[in-house]
Amino acid sequence: MAQINDNFQKLKASYLFSDIAKRVNAFTEANPDKRVIKMGIGDVTEPLPEACVRAFHEAIDEMGTRTGFHGYGPEQGYPFLREAIAVNEYQSRGCDIGASEIFVSDGSKCDSGNIQEIFARDSRVAVPDPVYPVYVDTNVMAGRTGPNRDGRYEGLVYLECNAGNGYIPSPPDRDVDLVYLCFPNNPTGACATRQQLQEWVDFARDREAIILFDAAYQSFIRNPDIPRSIFELEGARDCAIEFRSFSKNAGFTGTRCAFTVVPENLTAKSASGEEVSVHKLWNRRHSTKFNGVSYPVQKAAAAIYSPEGKTQVQGLIDFYMENAKVIVKTLGELGFSCVGGINAPYVWVKTDQPSWEFFDRLLNEAAIVCTPGAGFGTCGEGHFRLSAFNSRENVELAMERIRKVFA
Repeated sequence: MAQINDNFQKLKASYLFSDIAKRVNAFTEANPDKRVIKMGIGDVTEPLPEACVRAFHEAIDEMGTRTGFHGYGPEQGYPFLREAIAVNEYQSRGCDIGASEIFVSDGSKCDSGNIQEIFARDSRVAVPDPVYPVYVDTNVMAGRTGPNRDGRYEGLVYLECNAGNGYIPSPPDRDVDLVYLCFPNNPTGACATRQQLQEWVDFARDREAIILFDAAYQSFIRNPDIPRSIFELEGARDCAIEFRSFSKNAGFTGTRCAFTVVPENLTAKSASGEEVSVHKLWNRRHSTKFNGVSYPVQKAAAAIYSPEGKTQVQGLIDFYMENAKVIVKTLGELGFSCVGGINAPYVWVKTDQPSWEFFDRLLNEAAIVCTPGAGFGTCGEGHFRLSAFNSRENVELAMERIRKVFA
């Protein structure tokens, strides 16, 4: 009989958002007349930018002709998109990143989970707490952890993020091989300063570690002094990989397009001590297990960098950040302590109730879905997350309901 990978048995019974969905479904079945407002999962609500829609249509029309048809494309992405990303996202900000170092994919969630495959099974992995669950679960699946005890997996190094440190973790006092960082942070919305990120880069270079930097929400940064890329920091090319996405800034959650940056000079050691190119390993893995993002989607993504596309994308970002402003203002007036919502589309809120109890209270008394902080780790207990990805009508109605419950 076939044998399963027993590491999957270590995972919690279900994914955080599956637990939320079950509770919401039970509530809606019991209360079919109540309109539920979902402010938990960070899915966008606004249509694709017109420039992207037009490029999408034009690319599909091309595909319907013999001369314009495209079959298998380069797994790493078409040059027109990789070059646009390099120029607009990196070189324009003084980052030494070339098109050959960019790998186009169908999502930063996929890449941040898949990247661990090219590293040794006994790698020492550090993750923030609270944490985006994908960082943890994929390493559990790979066999890098022991069992889950009291909400944490044995073998992982947890970097505690709390009100005392502004929800920004400091480098640990021990050696690690891989460090997952996410700024602006999901779930807390906290942003690291240039100095804080430089400390991480210096730590990684000194300890010969690699930073896996998730910058999926960098477009929402308003403060010009906050770095949008790890590669803005001196020495980061020697120790970092960066994940980016078009899902949130341009509404590509249902269209699927993202990219990962792996510097060509980045190396790690083999079991024999030989330095090996991480770029070449990721290229090999990417080419073997991925067939590339479709041509029409990549043309639509490239349209983001047209003058019209930039204006339209900024309009989407401004819209969601105005939602965040409404959320932060309301919760602040009600006496809640919040972070995020200023340079990030998430608002992380402290409460005096256990997270799942508060989730049930908000659902049952206001018909609002939040994300319980405990689902992101032990340090998330006593918190909840609200997402600004919603219609203005829903956000304003949700805040009215919250005022009635907590005024």
